[in-house]
Amino acid sequence: MVDPGRCFGIGIDPEHELADRVGMAMVRMNKMHAQVAHQMAKQGMDKSAFVLLATLSGLGECRSSALAEAVLSDPSTVSRQVAGLVKDGLVERRADPADGRASVLAVTEAGRELILNRRRQRNEAIQQVFADWADEELKGFADLFERFVQDYERTIPALLTERGTGTRAGGEV
Repeated sequence: MVDPGRCFGIGIDPEHELADRVGMAMVRMNKMHAQVAHQMAKQGMDKSAFVLLATLSGLGECRSSALAEAVLSDPSTVSRQVAGLVKDGLVERRADPADGRASVLAVTEAGRELILNRRRQRNEAIQQVFADWADEELKGFADLFERFVQDYERTIPALLTERGTGTRAGGEV
C-alpha cells in the first residue's frame, strides 16, 4: 500500500512520527467511511442523519437542542435533519412532559429496528476484519481503541475551540 503521507512530498517531524502514523491511518479509515456513507446514501440513509438517530437512541427522549449539543452541530442543521427522520417515521416528536409548550424527540420502533440492523451489519463486517486475529490481540486492540476514542472526544473539542475553529460533527483536525 502507498504511504499517503508520501503523496504530499512532506517530511515528517521525527518528534511527531507516531502521531503522523495514527493520523494517516485515520485518513485511510475516513476514506473507507466515506465509501460506506455513499452506499448508505444510495439506500436512502444519509450518514449524518443516521448519526443523529443513533445518538438520540443513546440519549433517550430529548429536545432538539440537546441532540445538537450531543453531536456538536448547529441546532438549525439538526432541526432540518430531524425533520427528515420524522418524515421517514424513524423519529417522532412528543410533548415535553416538563413543559407542554415544547417538544422532545424520540426514536420510533422503526428507528430502533434500523439501528439494530445497521449495528448487526457493522459488527459482522468488523468481525470479518478481525477474522485472523487472536482473541488476545482483538481484546487488546479494542481496549486501546476505546481509550483513544475517549481521549480524542475529550481533547479535540477543546483544541478546536482554542484554535478558534469551533466544533462540528464529523470534523477533522
